[in-house]
Amino acid sequence: MARIKKAKNGDPVKPTADSSSIYTKRMLSNMSMADRSSGELKEIFRKRYNQDARDLERQSKKGKPGYDKNGFPIKKQRNGGKTPAWQRKEGKNPSGGLNAKGVASYRKANPGSKLKMAVTTPPSKLKKGSKAANRRKSFCARMSGVKGPMRKPNGKPTRKALALRKWNC
Repeated sequence: MARIKKAKNGDPVKPTADSSSIYTKRMLSNMSMADRSSGELKEIFRKRYNQDARDLERQSKKGKPGYDKNGFPIKKQRNGGKTPAWQRKEGKNPSGGLNAKGVASYRKANPGSKLKMAVTTPPSKLKKGSKAANRRKSFCARMSGVKGPMRKPNGKPTRKALALRKWNC
């Protein structure tokens, strides 16, 4: 274990990574309970470890209203508190996949994405090796390997099954 060195003026020198827990324990043991609860402790640690003030603020806001369990602010949705259409029923096609509104809302929520509509042309009518045929083949290979049931407990097909059927997999 590394020992805590002292500078010429008597202040402890910043410890190495392996001795940081020992250093912390010693600092806490030397402080009174009043000092530990006050902002003085935060100030000492900020100086010693060059921590960003925002990290300490986040630590103090854990679980408070408007913040999640890790202290990050909860993001508010822009469109009147609704999730994007591609995550809701109105953006999904009943026969599987997304409808035009769902694709548009996905592109808006994820700028730079190249999401396209499904290739619904039957494989027999697609030219072998064409872009559409290759896209369909790639989708079928990826989606067929996804774990999960093809039917819900009530007997209806899952979204996975509907998508595979729509792409003629």
